[in-house]
Amino acid sequence: MRILVVEDDTPLAEVLKRGLSEDGYATDVVGKLVDATHAVSMTSYDLVILDRGLPDGDGRTLCAEMRERGDSTAVLMLTARDGLGDKVEGLDAGADDYLTKPFDYPELAARIRALLRRPAEAQKPILTYGDLEMDPASRRVSRSSITIPLTAREFALLERMLRAPEHTHARTDLLDSVWDTNYDGLSNVVDVHIANLRRKLELPGLDDPIETVRGVGYRLRPAGQDHAGQGTA
Repeated sequence: MRILVVEDDTPLAEVLKRGLSEDGYATDVVGKLVDATHAVSMTSYDLVILDRGLPDGDGRTLCAEMRERGDSTAVLMLTARDGLGDKVEGLDAGADDYLTKPFDYPELAARIRALLRRPAEAQKPILTYGDLEMDPASRRVSRSSITIPLTAREFALLERMLRAPEHTHARTDLLDSVWDTNYDGLSNVVDVHIANLRRKLELPGLDDPIETVRGVGYRLRPAGQDHAGQGTA
């Protein structure tokens, strides 16, 4: 899941980025309306957290423009204005939810989870493939009814794969969807996390549910599929 935070309050933006990253979201941060407009035109986001009071304009303008061009990306609007009229304006501009500053991060996180699971056609409540099952809302993963604890990154990687289980996921696509645009870590970070994920999912008596497509990336293997001809990370 990829989130854009549009917030000019640097300390708050840093807190949001840290919290969202720890929760497993790939998070980009901008502080101006013009940069936010460019970001949403260039990148596909699952959610935009949008401050109204920006140095170069009202965040409500961007929300309205997104809706006018048919962009249905979820928008959570932030503002220091707590008047009913301000909330109505934000919602009328197309925002999906509205949160008044100051707020506690756990409330923001809960609202994000609610927004990301709203469109039933895009976000299935429970993701399943073979003997794997994931509940994005409760962040629970199980295999053959055995609960498997995962880190935030491992969860995000598996969720990405479960949302398109027949698709071969290139390493660059997984990097872009799970890590933010400023990530400058090791080039094999995806391979390392996939290896850790494999170790946790490969329970006694059960085969590795992830297969490596040499030179491309990874995809999920249905339960019982033959491993012949496939590599491992």
